[in-house]
Amino acid sequence: MQRFAIYGREFGDKYNDQIRTFFSLLDKNDSHYAIYGPFYALMKKQIGLREDIDTFEKDDFDPSAYDVMLSIGGDGTMLDTTTFVRDSKLPILGLNTGRLGFLSSINLEQMDEAMQQVFKGAFMIDTRSVLKVLTEEGFFGDENFALNELTIHKKDTQSMIVVHVYVDGKFLNTYWADGLIIATPTGSTAYSLSCGGPVILPSSANFIITPVATHNLTVRPVLISDESVITLKMEGRSENLLMSLDSRSTTIQDGTVVTVMRNDFEINLVRLKTHSFLKTLRHKLHWGYDRRN
Repeated sequence: MQRFAIYGREFGDKYNDQIRTFFSLLDKNDSHYAIYGPFYALMKKQIGLREDIDTFEKDDFDPSAYDVMLSIGGDGTMLDTTTFVRDSKLPILGLNTGRLGFLSSINLEQMDEAMQQVFKGAFMIDTRSVLKVLTEEGFFGDENFALNELTIHKKDTQSMIVVHVYVDGKFLNTYWADGLIIATPTGSTAYSLSCGGPVILPSSANFIITPVATHNLTVRPVLISDESVITLKMEGRSENLLMSLDSRSTTIQDGTVVTVMRNDFEINLVRLKTHSFLKTLRHKLHWGYDRRN
């Protein structure tokens, strides 16, 4: 019997019937599952879940009690689940109620097929590298990691920021821009992509350094080995900047030094045998949707 932890966030009423079907599917297959407390309260109100379902909170979540973590939502929801799973190796499967969905790649229309494979344990595991951020101030505490990216943003709408970047202690460049992204291979299809960064395969052992609205037209994204250590030294016309790890953000001060490196653990994602990253890439980006093909 498979044991599932279920995490989710609010979604539109148009998905109610499919989510009811999802929970019915779990019950018909005699699955044991527990739901994140706030999401359970929402689902109880929205689709009428029964009273006797186990729940968990973030501070009492035990990954070892489950076989798979199910994320119901978009990629942002999926990124939130990593802060529960952390270094436990508990695999995550994303059911997509969002839009593009590179991480939450299973559409609800594919739910029955996907879950049948999961019930049988007939799925693959994709291991995804994670970056780690170190600062003297200890920003983000023990959640100082990201599956997608670290981003340094300007905090107001008028002034640019200046970031001095060093790779393995050697000066790379000074970026005059609205922001700077350090992305993992998984994050190559996220914010970095929208800023002109390259798409790289999840197994690529790289970081991507991508400027956001750079004020120097000769500056382009740079691909480096994820065995390298990146050091960022910030400047700005305002005292405060914004630093984000995936969907978590904090204010940092001008002059902060940030060190970025590959983390010593990976995140495991469930991949169905009928799926692949290249197939997802073609589908999500509509490659080949041409009458000539």
